[in-house]
Amino acid sequence: MVKIERVEGIRRRLLDWYADHQRRLPWRETGDPYRIWVSEVMLQQTQVTTVIPYYHRFLSRFSDLKSLADADLEEVLKLWEGLGYYSRARNLQRAAQIVRFELDGRIPADWEGFRRLPGVGDYIASAVLSIAHGLPYAVVDGNVKRVLARLFEVEAPVNRSSAKRIFTKLADALLDAGEPAAFNQAIMELGALVCRPKNPDCAGCPLGGDCRAYAGGTVAEYPKRDRRAPVPEHRIAVGVVMKNGLLLITRRKPEGLLGGLWVFPGGKLSSGQKGAAGCRRNVRKKTGLGVEVLDRIARVRHAYSHFKIILDAFACRYVDGDIALNGPVDHRWIRLEELEQYPLPRAVQKMLPELAEYIRLNEKG
Repeated sequence: MVKIERVEGIRRRLLDWYADHQRRLPWRETGDPYRIWVSEVMLQQTQVTTVIPYYHRFLSRFSDLKSLADADLEEVLKLWEGLGYYSRARNLQRAAQIVRFELDGRIPADWEGFRRLPGVGDYIASAVLSIAHGLPYAVVDGNVKRVLARLFEVEAPVNRSSAKRIFTKLADALLDAGEPAAFNQAIMELGALVCRPKNPDCAGCPLGGDCRAYAGGTVAEYPKRDRRAPVPEHRIAVGVVMKNGLLLITRRKPEGLLGGLWVFPGGKLSSGQKGAAGCRRNVRKKTGLGVEVLDRIARVRHAYSHFKIILDAFACRYVDGDIALNGPVDHRWIRLEELEQYPLPRAVQKMLPELAEYIRLNEKG
């Protein structure tokens, strides 16, 4: 275990720095556990600048837990559209429903009760309970791990699951139990603004005199990481099926990747399979419809957390068959301009300008 020295000095310098340098962020202007909870869910794996407008829009519609619990999932996903990691939104609403209907509308203010809710892991629990309720739970996120790894020259790779225990013990030992809300936000802020992944501002760091990596000239070597295997890339073919001026969209099942979102029917191509043939086969498999593939409309590249895709979208003319869904749970025949009413994955959004141009040109033709 890494030995921590000068704990009180580190705490004092960090809190003094935070008092002078903290950013004004909307979730720091409230003590409402619900609003703090929403912010922390959004901030998982998402940058602050991206989150701010989503946070305002989300809370302008779902100003309290009751309104979120009572909402239609599709509306929740539409407001989340573009933030990614949609399971966060689904879990947040499910948790809100449990609080509303099973816990008399009271968000648990204890570790066991709050941690039991869907989507509430150790980080969310620590952040909300410390910031909203002043309870002494240390947060451990990517920013915190980076600060701790450099401060104490932690050799354990931050992306190795077994290292979580090491960083949690360090964070717990360093936490100022008298001011857990300020301390947790301070160490995360330090990682975001000063102890950055690249080009850290070591000269402006309040903990420079305590940092072992800075003293040893090894800042660039921390945090340590295990080398990951190359991210796989999949080829996807989807069909924009057209019938009497309408487009077919299908809704993915509620759980899993992109759960509850609307897409054009299609799927993954097998090795060596041609895009047009795969599109025709996948449309038939997913919808029961026979189609004629006309043109490729767009090619989109998109990255998820553990894989990448190359998505080819093809214009298809309906030929025969009745809707018989296999995988999707719902479908709609809609006009192009109605697409904006439905929550769509980012990969689909990327192809919409080319789809609109294709339809415009073919309508003129």
